[in-house]
Amino acid sequence: MANIFIYDEFNPEDVAMMQALYSRSPKSVTEHVEKVRQTGSGKFMETFYVGYGHASIADCGSTTIFIEQISILGDKAVQDWQLYSGQETSTRYIDMSKQAIVDPLQTPESKKILDAWMAFYIRNQDRIQQHLMAKYPRQEDEKESVYIKAIKARGFDIMRGFLPAGVTTQLSWHTNLRQAWDHLALLLHHPLTEVRTVAETIVRGLKKKYPHSFSHPTVPELEAYRDAAVKKYTYFQSKPAEFTMRTTVNADELTVYQSILDSRPVKTGLPNFLGDLGTLTFDFLLDFGSFRDIQRHRSGICRMPLLTTALGFRQWYLEQLPEDMRHEAEELIQKQKKAIDALSCPDEVRQYYVAMGFNVACHFTFPLPAAVYVTELRSNRTVHPTLRAVAHRMHQAISKAFPDLRLYSDLDPDDWDVRRGLADITSK
Repeated sequence: MANIFIYDEFNPEDVAMMQALYSRSPKSVTEHVEKVRQTGSGKFMETFYVGYGHASIADCGSTTIFIEQISILGDKAVQDWQLYSGQETSTRYIDMSKQAIVDPLQTPESKKILDAWMAFYIRNQDRIQQHLMAKYPRQEDEKESVYIKAIKARGFDIMRGFLPAGVTTQLSWHTNLRQAWDHLALLLHHPLTEVRTVAETIVRGLKKKYPHSFSHPTVPELEAYRDAAVKKYTYFQSKPAEFTMRTTVNADELTVYQSILDSRPVKTGLPNFLGDLGTLTFDFLLDFGSFRDIQRHRSGICRMPLLTTALGFRQWYLEQLPEDMRHEAEELIQKQKKAIDALSCPDEVRQYYVAMGFNVACHFTFPLPAAVYVTELRSNRTVHPTLRAVAHRMHQAISKAFPDLRLYSDLDPDDWDVRRGLADITSK
């Protein structure tokens, strides 16, 4: 019978050492634990991980980094990593009116732009909620507290489109020690000063806490390569398309697995080995606010778009407003667009002043099982409506390409769901 042991009381470097010893010793982990206690993990990590290049050892130790008072742009940079795990403040559930804003230019003109976005966001919170209560009156079987939370959440869904990308948020990043360095090594060269500063701060903290895992030597040639690659290709700028899908999956090869395609239960993912059949690549326009929601899916490759005003403001946000408020919003958008375009700064910096309701060109590539998972999950009625509309387009494109592939998408045209009021974390 197998022996099972669970050790959670050691620090990440100790845990990494205990696992690494399996590769060189047939002894039980109980003996390895004693070796950790006797020798400590520091010398081991220095010798085998950094010294000899056994980077996989650092895969076995993890840490959690908490980052606060970072802009949404900076937040997305940290999350722009396929192996990212963590959580962030949701603009769909949190009132962002009291959040600080990162203003890299710090000029009267830049401040005026940020103030105008926030003023519109703040003064219309109650107004939009009253409008929504008239539009979606509470039903007899709906608990009032849940209904009110759902109304507020819907209001945030709408008003988040007017938040500038420079508004601050907070996030966590749970990562193993190896991935922490691999990602930070690139973030140290990011086009945004804020991101480079955050990366430098994290590296200093990790070096202090785990000095033997973060004692990498500086290699000028390697740093120059990273700098050139990151500065040039961090932001993906493609020709905007309303919606396209292309695939390398051969429909005939997919029919070999028809039995498991047909028998798949609801809310069950396709087996990962089907990813071997190929990928699906989607290009579409989506507001930056909802791009943030789909970017969190780590099962594929998501390119980071450059946020500009060139692709227009998502009409859905305007369509949800009462008529007088809509006219006010339209005038604000036109005025802000001219002011943003007039700023004297690189396009990367200009992003801080662009509201999240503006469209970006999205480019995603998923293996087949991941594409099906994302399509089905994001078609749910609790998903933000602008992203849900894209999920419906994904459903249609996949169904057309693979008519024998069963999909369990929620295609109900109604996008109001009081269950939004249940999606909360509360004390018992």
